[in-house]
Amino acid sequence: MSQELPDGMVWIEGGRFQMGSDAFYPEERPERPVQVDGFWIDAVPVTNRRFAAFVAATGWVTLAERPADPRDYPGAPPEMLVPASSVFDPIPGVATLAVPLSWWSYVPGASWSHPYGPDSDLSGLDDHPVVHVAWQDVEAFAQWAGLDLPTEAEWEFAAWGGAINQAFVWGHELEPDGQHMANVWQGQFPDDNRVSDGWFRTSPVGTYPANGYGLHDMIGNVWEWTRDWWGAAPAMPTKTCCAPLNPRGAPRSGSGDAANPKMPRKVLKGGSHLCAPNYCQRYRPPARHPQAIDTATSHIGFRCVKRVRAR
Repeated sequence: MSQELPDGMVWIEGGRFQMGSDAFYPEERPERPVQVDGFWIDAVPVTNRRFAAFVAATGWVTLAERPADPRDYPGAPPEMLVPASSVFDPIPGVATLAVPLSWWSYVPGASWSHPYGPDSDLSGLDDHPVVHVAWQDVEAFAQWAGLDLPTEAEWEFAAWGGAINQAFVWGHELEPDGQHMANVWQGQFPDDNRVSDGWFRTSPVGTYPANGYGLHDMIGNVWEWTRDWWGAAPAMPTKTCCAPLNPRGAPRSGSGDAANPKMPRKVLKGGSHLCAPNYCQRYRPPARHPQAIDTATSHIGFRCVKRVRAR
């Protein structure tokens, strides 16, 4: 590579790998050969410090900081249209896996700079991943920085760090010899977190060991946005000798869900500090999750890439 190293980024040489998994969740199937070109990627997720610099330079107001347009949400009660975001807030004795999403609260005033609500701030969180960022926020940041968001294939290739045939990036055990390898949930989700790693929510980027490519927090801490629209994984190539080069996701149309088909969704990767053995075992590179582009939460962040060759 002749290009000068972009600040805070790592060069990924690219190559061929097995994308997806046949061993876990249906949306990860099938496991299939894929090729990607080389690219630069942030060594860590975008932090509050870095996002604050973007806001100071541009005056950007995130989606969570703006009132929702009632024309986009016909019939929504007025209290749901104020500036707000979703915060992980389990209520003991109430939050339960039997009631999906019972551990979330839609909090007026919650945003990237007030991550737990209007009375919170970023004290001590400068080096934590920025959260409460919706798709248009991360896209605006990337454009300002002269970067882009990774495709799902790029992200997954980078997350493996050169490892193959393992349950996790670091081996076959979630906590080898009792060592915490990523910021994930310890205990029974959603209301019993032992916090044995010291972090109930996000952790400073780089707290846990890097993968084989020198990338931190590709697993756990926060989910990360990718550029691809959500859809079922493509079928296995008919010719096993041929691996698609730089594949892209499904079309925007059809990426919504049954409850809100008009709202498109992107692919998230990497899992977060809320992933647990009894719930959301998505602390693995093949794991994927859909996220509506108009939604921000307290456990979603992002990192950027820089490509040598335009797609």
